[in-house]
Amino acid sequence: MIELHVQDDQGQSIRHSLSSGKHSLGKAADADIVLSDPFASKYHAQLDVSVKGVFITDLGSTNGTWIKKRKIKKNIPLVDGDTFTIGNLMITTKIIRSRNNQDSTDLPGQAPQASTQHDGTNVFSLPKRKSDDQLFEFRKKVHMLVLEHLDMYKRTTMHNMTSTELRLEAANSAREVIKRNRLEIPKVKPEDEIIDEIVAEAIGLGPLEVLLADDTITEIMVNGPDDIYIEQSGKLIKSDTCFNSSDSLMSIIERIVTPLGRRIDEGSPMVDARLEDGSRVNAIIPPLSLIGPVVTIRKFPKYRFSIDDLVEMGSLTRDMANFLEVCVKNKKNVVVSGGTGSGKTTTLNILSNFIPENERIVTIEDAAELQLGQDHVITLESRPSNAEGKGMIAIRDLVKNSLRMRPDRIVVGECRGGEAIDMLQAMNTGHDGSLTTGHANSPRDFLSRLEVMVLMSGIDLPVRAIREQITSAVDIIIQQTRFSDGKRRITNIVEVDGMEGDVVLLQKIFEFKRKGKTADGMITGEYCGCGYAPTFYRELEEAGLEMDRSIFGEKDFLNEQKPSWEK
Repeated sequence: MIELHVQDDQGQSIRHSLSSGKHSLGKAADADIVLSDPFASKYHAQLDVSVKGVFITDLGSTNGTWIKKRKIKKNIPLVDGDTFTIGNLMITTKIIRSRNNQDSTDLPGQAPQASTQHDGTNVFSLPKRKSDDQLFEFRKKVHMLVLEHLDMYKRTTMHNMTSTELRLEAANSAREVIKRNRLEIPKVKPEDEIIDEIVAEAIGLGPLEVLLADDTITEIMVNGPDDIYIEQSGKLIKSDTCFNSSDSLMSIIERIVTPLGRRIDEGSPMVDARLEDGSRVNAIIPPLSLIGPVVTIRKFPKYRFSIDDLVEMGSLTRDMANFLEVCVKNKKNVVVSGGTGSGKTTTLNILSNFIPENERIVTIEDAAELQLGQDHVITLESRPSNAEGKGMIAIRDLVKNSLRMRPDRIVVGECRGGEAIDMLQAMNTGHDGSLTTGHANSPRDFLSRLEVMVLMSGIDLPVRAIREQITSAVDIIIQQTRFSDGKRRITNIVEVDGMEGDVVLLQKIFEFKRKGKTADGMITGEYCGCGYAPTFYRELEEAGLEMDRSIFGEKDFLNEQKPSWEK
């Protein structure tokens, strides 16, 4: 059996003994455990006690059930000594062992076990705390002592130190406070490794540092201080690392955004930023986030991918790569469309590197990610408003300004709003060869979304006029998709081929035809040409360039045969 110790805000405690079964908690008179608190719902939460363990579920309460400042939902496991909060009440789980089970040797972190008495009845017993919890509490305590020792909140004496000197000073401070307070270092890890973890959280990026150093990890998702997920090989995996507290996580977010002139607080609870290596960071904090600070980091690869790498990884074929190179070098306006995490920015970066060295390039992004190899590149980055709500410079403002900078090419990281009309006008007024990306599930969907983005600019244009602008501006749409097996593939390359009535015509040039799935979940399929050479090939041939039409498949449209357009 277990005991619940319910303590109110006056320090008074009531003890409840629970056997196996489901037990409701709330202020209703018929609840199994009646809670005398104005912030408790009638049926607030439920405890499920069985040989499998103790699990708590919130029953849709108004004010929520909380563990370590985290709002829980259902089937959250509890172990000996766990405390959860309902309103002003702190409720602690206590194990009651049978006499013959007092010396139980349950391993730390194992699921709760059922022991058998001499009379044959099962007695539920909770396992001891994990050794990781001992390490967690040690790190948390030393972390706070190190901050106090270094005066990190004011940094009055540390501002002249380099990062290396600051880390060395923090490590020395950690060892000093451990010795001064006679703290016993847990034996679960080497001492130097534990010190490094404490230093990382005190002055660096905490547990994020190890994840950022791992090149196999492409994305990091922090769902509050206790839950960190990573993406490896396109799959989501839960990490076994965590932060000491919400305050520790908040201080790390501030360390990321402050050097960039950004801020995050209750008045501005969302922020986009980047790390020194170019990795993109998004953070959102309470009151908008109900589970504590949430951070999403899209890692920027240390290795700069080339088109050959995409061919080798199976994202496209060599013929498709050669075609895209022709498009970029001959100043065709190209858009990369796809869903979140489909690889749009990587593809855009690779395409940008096809631009000749003798051209002036202006890149415009929310958070600078593009890494171009050319010398003549001007990188612009948007700016949010300051604490007074002033000083915001949007992507649209930068696109307008770039037109006065004598660019040969304009590369916009992503069109997501009113800047779409300025981008289209730039493409239509002599800035050929411009590149951008956009969120959409198909090329046709992207055109629809592009119309909406133009209307978001506040300019009242008829739909036909918008579509005429699109068909005049956009030459090629590349559709990128992330499949369930984690692989990112270019599934379609289409040409925008004029209008028929009020409908924009799209002609497929290449596509990925999915065939099935292997036993281990890998998607199978093949890339194929759709038998159609884009209309600008004739212009290039008339200009004296020799073009290879065999890459587009078996059909032959050289003799003025009219293809069937996709409407």
